[in-house]
Amino acid sequence: MPSIEQLEKLLAADPKDTFVLYGLAQEWAKRGDAGKAVEFYDRCLAEDPHYCYAYFHKARALEDAGRREEAIEALRVGVGAAREAGDEKALGEMGSYLDELRGEGWAA
Repeated sequence: MPSIEQLEKLLAADPKDTFVLYGLAQEWAKRGDAGKAVEFYDRCLAEDPHYCYAYFHKARALEDAGRREEAIEALRVGVGAAREAGDEKALGEMGSYLDELRGEGWAA
């Protein structure tokens, strides 16, 4: 994966590039900066509300930061987006994660 600095240069060329926004979010998450990660996941989702894995990883970053209820909400929205997009794989993965966080049964 390119470095944050490399990704920022790519983003400067195209500030709406969802792949780059997602990549920056992932890199910030790896560094343990949930705030920056969530910022970039949100920017990615603002450009493409059906970028399903951004919801999943946003929830992970929020959970890692101790923000469990926000993580649950990110997954709830993500499940809806995955349904709209017809992305069964993302729907299943987010549903399972949501189930884990809520401690409830999941039904797609």
